[in-house]
Amino acid sequence: MKAGAAQLIVLHHLAFYGPMADAARPLMPSIIDWLDHNGRIAVQAFLVISGFLVAKSLSPAGLPGIGNPLGTIWRRYIKLAPPFIVAMFLAIGASALARTWMVHDSISAPPNLSQLAAHVLLLQSVLGYESLSAGAWYVAIDFQLYALITGLLWLGGRIAGNRPTTWLMPLLVTLGVSISLLYFNRDADFDVWAPYFFGSYGLGILAWWASDPRRPFIATFALLLMMIVPTVLALGLDFRIRIAVAAVVASVLFLFGRTRLSTYASSGWSVVNYLGKISYSIFLVHFPVCLVVNAAFTRFVPDDAYLQGAGVVWAWAASVAAGALFFHWVETPLGRFLSGLAQPAAVRPFAAKPARVRS
Repeated sequence: MKAGAAQLIVLHHLAFYGPMADAARPLMPSIIDWLDHNGRIAVQAFLVISGFLVAKSLSPAGLPGIGNPLGTIWRRYIKLAPPFIVAMFLAIGASALARTWMVHDSISAPPNLSQLAAHVLLLQSVLGYESLSAGAWYVAIDFQLYALITGLLWLGGRIAGNRPTTWLMPLLVTLGVSISLLYFNRDADFDVWAPYFFGSYGLGILAWWASDPRRPFIATFALLLMMIVPTVLALGLDFRIRIAVAAVVASVLFLFGRTRLSTYASSGWSVVNYLGKISYSIFLVHFPVCLVVNAAFTRFVPDDAYLQGAGVVWAWAASVAAGALFFHWVETPLGRFLSGLAQPAAVRPFAAKPARVRS
């Protein structure tokens, strides 16, 4: 799902920002229009999967409590921000180059120091600065969501004290999902804040806890109800395709999220697994790559639908290749170099025990 979602995001931005896709639209108008209007929904897969994996990392058994919450949040910042900052400088360079070849709304103006500082702090949208790259908002939201669930785990630990209250965290997350889906997610003014997206993120968290094969049936059923009831109520009140997609992704993760595909190891699955592995790098660098390719084809290639369509395919392939290079030469080395600056998250001693959610 990460591999497919990353490709859809690249294609969405190619269709949305043009101008190659605008010239190629007569060749496949329905496909380009769908990518333009609906391709962005693929980001829901990233939100749900992020919630699924954060539950695995911070509270695998669904129990409250976490040691050193500020250190845990810092650890996430160290993972997300350094490659993001490098990608922002790539975007600045790409905009400068593209500006010499074309005039287009997708080209950002040269940033000032305060705008750069806001990006470094992952606060650009909150502070009202224009994003330097199309995916910048998601990195900031992912960090906010991680900080939010870390705070909820810490709060749960304070409430629980030394009691292994196995029901507390599922209830707190379900409450957060409900408030998000029924209120915050219905108002676009909140879309720079984590509560707007916590509905999808929280569904991923609940999906991890529900998919634990050690849970008794009644506990699993209770967790499924915690996923289903707020989602159905929210969709009945105000149907949103993005929330329906998030619910489908969460359901797939519940059913297959812990399944290993080693029995199907083949070159095809290896490619899919690799694309999923480098999906964050693709997400970070695809926009500057697409911007430069768009500018080059606008400046040097005739305005022919077939040639411009070939440019779209070339930009897509170049984005994946650049993502692979970025993963091996930037994201991974930076992660190794900076790993000593952050300690692993510490959970409460009883949090490693098999969870049993009381119905």
